[in-house]
Amino acid sequence: MIKKILALLLALTIVQCCVFAKAAKNEDKNMTRTDICKQNYRTLFKGEALTPTGDDPEMMAILQKYIFGEVFTVGELDIKTRELITVTSLAVQQTLPQLKAHTNGALNAGATPIELREAIYQLAPFIGFPKTLNALGVLNEVLKERGIKTPLKSTQTVKEEERYEKGLAIQNPLYGDEIKQSMTGLPDDMGADVARFLTEVCFGDFYTREGLDIKTRELLFISALVTTGNTYTLKSHIKGALKAGNSKETITAAIIQCLPYVGFPNTLAALRTLKEVLAE
Repeated sequence: MIKKILALLLALTIVQCCVFAKAAKNEDKNMTRTDICKQNYRTLFKGEALTPTGDDPEMMAILQKYIFGEVFTVGELDIKTRELITVTSLAVQQTLPQLKAHTNGALNAGATPIELREAIYQLAPFIGFPKTLNALGVLNEVLKERGIKTPLKSTQTVKEEERYEKGLAIQNPLYGDEIKQSMTGLPDDMGADVARFLTEVCFGDFYTREGLDIKTRELLFISALVTTGNTYTLKSHIKGALKAGNSKETITAAIIQCLPYVGFPNTLAALRTLKEVLAE
């Protein structure tokens, strides 16, 4: 008898959960872009969107409804991943005031300080160390303001003598030896040095670190390349991101997430590049 009652209660609970889930889904469909904007804005910035304040309230209203009420609804990316993509794009552009705001937003959305640090660290091989240090300065400023002690714990996993071996173990399954081959024929074989640096630094020093998995690292690199407009390198990294386990839908949504921050030309070029890769 007790077993029958428990089974009945369990069945009722499942039905209720399905009803609530369906109701929530329908509620989301009925929300306007203004409603969605306000909801996302509260999550990210702990404040109210679309307030008639400041010198350009009309521009801010257009911006906020477009970004948080529309672009944030495209694809199945969670809000934390969207903010990590945004932080990456802003760091690449060196738009530091906006980077500070979205660093706070990413933390509010559930990103950890380690995840944010790794997202910025790994940009060094792509945008250079000076810009990376500028972005780190913003991150550390935010962490200190929030009472988080720096430096954060180390996530390094490789020894000095392992950098090439460990880096190649990650690089080769994703990209093979395309860089090494493309660098052959330079004077004094200096291209071999460049290929080795890429393996040791990009993959050995950064990809081997804990805090972000390879799948996420590749997705964030795509947003960095969308931002720079480098579709040649983007093509290789789309292939690498697919091999790392990202779906074509996730990659598409990640590219579109960059749209408000980089504009239509770079985003459209990136989407055309994605279509070329998928056609291949």
